[in-house]
Amino acid sequence: MKDFLWIFIIIATVMVFSIFFFIRENPFNTTSFLSLEEKEMVAWQRARMQIDPDRTNHLETFKNMQKNLELLKNVNSRILIGAPPVKKKLLTIGISSVQHPRGSYLLDTLQSLFFASSSSEQKHFIVVVHLADPDPKWLGQMISSISTLFKPYIQARQLIVINTPLKSYLPLKDLKKNLHDSPAYVAFSSKQNMDYAFLMNFATNHSDYFLMIEDDVKCAPGFVTQIVTIVSAWENKSWLTLNFSQLGFTGKLFRTRDLPCLVHFLFLFYQEMPCDYLLAHFHDLLMQPTPIQFFPSLFQHMGNSSFFDGKFNSFKDKEIEENDPGSPSNPAASIYTSLKVANGSVLMNAYSLDKNFFYTKSAEAGSHLTVVLDVPAKVFRVQVLTGSHLKNKNQLEEGHVELGYDATNRINDCDDYILLGLLENGTLNKQVLSNESGKKVKCVRLLVTATPPSGIIIRHINLWIK
Repeated sequence: MKDFLWIFIIIATVMVFSIFFFIRENPFNTTSFLSLEEKEMVAWQRARMQIDPDRTNHLETFKNMQKNLELLKNVNSRILIGAPPVKKKLLTIGISSVQHPRGSYLLDTLQSLFFASSSSEQKHFIVVVHLADPDPKWLGQMISSISTLFKPYIQARQLIVINTPLKSYLPLKDLKKNLHDSPAYVAFSSKQNMDYAFLMNFATNHSDYFLMIEDDVKCAPGFVTQIVTIVSAWENKSWLTLNFSQLGFTGKLFRTRDLPCLVHFLFLFYQEMPCDYLLAHFHDLLMQPTPIQFFPSLFQHMGNSSFFDGKFNSFKDKEIEENDPGSPSNPAASIYTSLKVANGSVLMNAYSLDKNFFYTKSAEAGSHLTVVLDVPAKVFRVQVLTGSHLKNKNQLEEGHVELGYDATNRINDCDDYILLGLLENGTLNKQVLSNESGKKVKCVRLLVTATPPSGIIIRHINLWIK
């Protein structure tokens, strides 16, 4: 009997290492990603449960989970408001909401979300709200309020509200007792895990990326562009989650192709622990144990009461930047441009800290003005101001700003640019996000994306450095 047990342990161990090797060598690169991920999870969990005697109590749950995975494919969350987009978007922003003892912040969160994003940014994302409370009175009130307050976004297919029938949920009675948590809290967190899972399940096919935020947050202005900037820099790197907040499940960005695997994981362990703790274990499973965190945070909690019992808690993110950054630094740099310099206009005035400005009589799409720093620096904020300060004339309406990095020691340019943000009413004022190992910026490029009808004034390109 002992010999058989040792043989079984060795086989199970080989299975674990072979699966880890497969995931490392082929993280998200298969033609049938979803089915393979399911098979990998099944094999991994079976092997782990057999090796670790303390986890054998999950075996029965795991067997039931395999049946529930098939049921999940037939679950259709009901659309209460709106309709899915006609074309696939870049980003889906997901919010799950239930009643709270001290009132709801959901409407304030939606208002902050849309007000903090420009019309051009809104073209690239949709918002999916999961009203996850079964109380029909509350559902009716929220449906009425959202339909009235956010009608333009609903008509533009930018906002969808869904609900999942309670009969689709796994059992919420006789749940496991976890540590010192009360039975009521275990039931609450278990249901919340499924609330999030149903939301992600609905969001899988509507965009390339999925951003989870909670229903009581304030969004930083231009948060969409800042996230897209980071995603463009990490596009070809291996990652499971990018974190734009340190608060719970808020600000967590996923590739939508990874969502089915996470949905299954949340259902498998829905009664084990709250979702943010489960996410940490999910990272271990798919070999991203270290969080990839970006600063400053883009989301801040509005209230100080917890989701569960209304008790006072400090839920403020200390890393979010709310203070005046002070005066710009504008370190020593050279300026290069393909714009036609008007007679008497000085190119360096675009970068000076005085009241002078640079003027060009005409500009064409594709032309640029590039600031090249003498010494690359950690830039944490960029401001670009175009047009007359008094009459708002000669603005560059169609343009964007890029950050450049250089690995080949070019003299007057960079070899790698990423988008920082689009000009809005001729201006840009953006924080620059980076993780602690982020590269230093060498170039800041203002690019004209559409030929303007007249000349343009570039008043200031201001940089703040650490």
